Amino acid sequence: MEIDKYLEYGKELLTPAFLRPIALKQWFKRNTGRELHLNPPVTLCDKLNWIKLYGVTDEMTRLTDKYLVQDWIKKKIGEKYLIPLLGVYDRFKDIDFAALPSKFVLKTNHASDTNIIVRDKSRFDIKAAEKKVNRWMARDHSFVFGYQMQYHKIKRKIIIEEYIENSGHVLYDYKFHCFDGKPLCCGDIERGDGEVRQAFFDMEWNYLPYRTGTYPTFDELPPKPKNYEEMVEVATILCKGFPYVRVDLYHLDDGSIKFGEMTFTPSSGHFTWYPEGTDEELGKLVTLRSDGAY
Repeated sequence: MEIDKYLEYGKELLTPAFLRPIALKQWFKRNTGRELHLNPPVTLCDKLNWIKLYGVTDEMTRLTDKYLVQDWIKKKIGEKYLIPLLGVYDRFKDIDFAALPSKFVLKTNHASDTNIIVRDKSRFDIKAAEKKVNRWMARDHSFVFGYQMQYHKIKRKIIIEEYIENSGHVLYDYKFHCFDGKPLCCGDIERGDGEVRQAFFDMEWNYLPYRTGTYPTFDELPPKPKNYEEMVEVATILCKGFPYVRVDLYHLDDGSIKFGEMTFTPSSGHFTWYPEGTDEELGKLVTLRSDGAY
């Protein structure tokens, strides 16, 4: 029975709960060419997909919410790590664009990849953005791309953040992969002028030969950032209590660190890890509890 159509991106077909494991396995096989094992889960991808179906908690939902997570960040590490908010709205039509600066970032709080980066407001097509954002706001992201049930109960908002960048329009996005409350692996992705590169490092900035098959690697490995130890400390504080979470942090030219997001099921758990065996090795680092109490 082919039911993976329910998991196609952009479709609003909501699979009954008892069919979700079957649909998820079909979706995973079609996207990766591999079998998904949920009983028991073995690899990191297996375990992330198990979490999507059986391990989501209210705390995970709150921290996935790009708006509500900000209060938690303030309490855990302090407001200085937050990108300043310029506005929070229930409806696109309530946004006063005249009051916004020439550069800003518009996003929704309840999904991934729902961002509009505005570098020149004078050239910003508001009507086109409205159609796009209203489409995002009408969609339950938990049923869009391989069940990610932590998104399901988020009260949808539109948020506008201050635009941040480094010299040369390059922004380093350090993605700390954390296992059982410890950051063990940092995926460093360079974003700027359309270029995306990836490399992985351990907590001492030793290169790790990992790849996810998503982005090409750097031609030359980036240097260790001056405040790397502080980023490791921040990631360590934020990841406590979770079997797996990816903590995303930005490093700015002035030496400051800004919080990006808490991601519990990156790429909806369908990475292809390289070299062979990496997915299995990383899976050993994640301890699941059947009661979902982490």
